[in-house]
Amino acid sequence: VQLQASGGGLVQAGGSLRLSCAASGRTFSSYAMGWFRQGPGKEREFVAAITWSGERTKYADSVKGRFTISRDNAKNTVYLQMNSVKPEDTAVYYCAAGLNSYDLGTFDYWGQGTQVTVSS
Repeated sequence: VQLQASGGGLVQAGGSLRLSCAASGRTFSSYAMGWFRQGPGKEREFVAAITWSGERTKYADSVKGRFTISRDNAKNTVYLQMNSVKPEDTAVYYCAAGLNSYDLGTFDYWGQGTQVTVSS
């Protein structure tokens, strides 16, 4: 599967941004999907994940209540709605796909990143 993330950019603190990740392949709906990020000088960290049906989601504590992950299996796309963004959300954001539909901790495929920069 190939993953293409988009939607990054420059946003002011307190603003909103929506990232998209388009996936190729006919089995997209069977994958668990996730978002990760890597800030300047930091290691890559987990942000959010969603099961194949969307019935279960998981978030990092740092984004809980501000970010929402969702998916549209008809469009082979997963989204990350980012609200009330903070300067510490500045990072390259990556989407990932997991072969286990229900496992929100293991990811097998990775896309290229999209840069999000939050100005204070």
